[in-house]
Amino acid sequence: MVHLDDSTSPLARGLLDAAPDAIVGVRADGRIALVNAQAERLFGYTREELHGEPVEILIPESARRLHPHHRGSYLRDPQPRPMGAGMELAGRRRDGSEFPAEISLLAIDGEGEILITAAIRDVTDRLEAQAERERLRAQAERKQIEAQLHQSQRLESLGQLAGGVAHDFNNLLGVIINYTAFVGEVVATAAERDGGQWEAARRDIEQVQRAAERATRLTHQLLAFGRREVVQPRVLNLNDVVRDIEEMLRRTLGEHVELITLPAADAWPVFADAGQLEQVLVNLAVNARDAMPAGGKLTIDTSNILVHEDIDEDIADERPGLKTGRHISLRISDSGSGMTAETVSRAFEPFFTTKRKGEGSGLGLATVYGIITQAGGHTEIFSDVGLGTTVSILLPAVDGVAADPEPISGGAILTGGETILVVEDERAMREVTRRLLARNGYQVITAADGHRAVELAVRHPAAIHLLLTDVVMPQVLGRTVATLVRRHRPGIRVLFMSGYAYPVLAHNGTLDQGLALLGKPFSEQVLLAKVRAVLDGPVET
Repeated sequence: MVHLDDSTSPLARGLLDAAPDAIVGVRADGRIALVNAQAERLFGYTREELHGEPVEILIPESARRLHPHHRGSYLRDPQPRPMGAGMELAGRRRDGSEFPAEISLLAIDGEGEILITAAIRDVTDRLEAQAERERLRAQAERKQIEAQLHQSQRLESLGQLAGGVAHDFNNLLGVIINYTAFVGEVVATAAERDGGQWEAARRDIEQVQRAAERATRLTHQLLAFGRREVVQPRVLNLNDVVRDIEEMLRRTLGEHVELITLPAADAWPVFADAGQLEQVLVNLAVNARDAMPAGGKLTIDTSNILVHEDIDEDIADERPGLKTGRHISLRISDSGSGMTAETVSRAFEPFFTTKRKGEGSGLGLATVYGIITQAGGHTEIFSDVGLGTTVSILLPAVDGVAADPEPISGGAILTGGETILVVEDERAMREVTRRLLARNGYQVITAADGHRAVELAVRHPAAIHLLLTDVVMPQVLGRTVATLVRRHRPGIRVLFMSGYAYPVLAHNGTLDQGLALLGKPFSEQVLLAKVRAVLDGPVET
C-alpha cells in the first residue's frame, strides 16, 4: 500500500502537497489511502481523519449509493480520465456543504495493488463567472430586443400620424396644384401678349407649382415611410430595376462619383413595386453623393441569398422579422465619410438628419425603411467613420417569371363625352375635379357624400358611365358607395381616388385585384389619363 505519511518519500510528498488540485488516493476496496494538503483545505478534514475512511465520505449523499458500482466499472478498465471529461460531478465538505467539481482519474500500480488517484478541482468560481457572463449576455440581448421593439412601435405610431397628415394635405395640394394651373394658363396667355409684369407673374406661379410638386413628393415619402402607401407590386427582376434607373442615377451622382453595378447571374425574382424600389435607389444614391463631396465610388450589387433554418435563430436578434428561405440581397455601398454608431442607430428615424438646415428633410432613409418593410424585406446599415457606408437590403424571393409592365401610349386621346358621377366630401377638391373633367368634354354630376351619390344614381334619367369617388369620407366610405351604386347601375365603371387609401382598399398595402385607384394630388393630365383608361377598359364584374 502507498501512504503519504509513511511509505511516500519526502520528495514525492512535497510534490503532492504543492499540486494546485486536491489529490485523493483510493484503494480497490474504496478506502482512502492518500491525501495531499490541497485536499485537506478543500474538504476541511485532516489527512489523519481521512486515511482508511471510505471515499464516499467526500461524495454528496445523493450519489453515494451508486458510487461503488462506478468504482468497480473503472477498476475493470482503469483508463486515464482527463479533467472535466464532460461529466457533472460534485464534492462534499466536512461541514456538509457541496460544491461543483471536475475530477481526473489515474490508476497507479503500487506494492501489488491498484491505487486510484483522483485530482479534484472546485469549479464554483468558474461556473459562477460563466453564469454571470450568460446573464450579462442575456441582459444585453434583452435590451437590444427591447430597443428594437421600441423603435418599431415608435415608427408605427409615426406612420399612423403620417397617414393622417397625408390624407388632408393631399387634398389641399390637389386644390393648390390645379387652381394654380388654371391661373398659370391665363397668366401665360397674357404674358405672351403683353409681357412685362405678366411675365414676372408667370415666373412666380412656376415657383408655386415647383413648391407644390416638392410637397407632393414629401407626402409620398411620409406614406412610404409609414408603410401606408398603396402599392401595385408585380413579379420583377431586381437587376432590371437597377438597369432601368442606372442612367438617371449617373446623372444624379454627377461626374465626380463613379457608379459601379454588379448584378447577380440568374437573380431570383421578387414581388415588389418597381417604382418604390426605384425610389429606394434614388434616395440611397443621393445620400451617398452627399457623403462624397470630393468624389468617390458607389457600388450597387445584387446576389441570391439562402437563409437557412439552422442559422435563423442565431441572427433573429439582429434581424427581427427576417424569415428563412430564398432572398435577394441588394447592397448599396459608398466610399464616403461614413457614420458614427449613434448616427446609424437613428438613421431610420423620420426627420433625423445630419445635414445642414434646408439641405435635407430627414425622410430619405426612413422612406427606404418603410418601403422595404412593406415589401416583407429587411434593411441594415453598416458604416464606419472615414470608411464609407453600406446599406444592405434583403427581399424575399418568389416563384414566377418577371413580367414587363405594359407600355404607355403617348398619343392617347384623353377627352370624352361620357357622364361621370364625382363623389368628394371636400368642397374645393370636388369643384376642381368637376372643372377639370367638364372642360375636357365630360358631363359631370357631383355629390358631397355617399348617401347623395346613391340618390343621384337612382334618380338620374340618363346613363352614368363612371363613378369617381373618394375613398375616405364621413358616414359612408367610397367602397361602400361603389357597392350601393352598382346595385342600381350594374354596368358602371368605378375609379377610386384618395391621398390615403391604405386602410380601406389595400391588403397588406397591396391594391386589391380589379380596383382602379387615382392617387391624390393629381394633375389634369393624370386625372384624364386614368379616367380614360377605366372608361375604355373592361367592366369589373
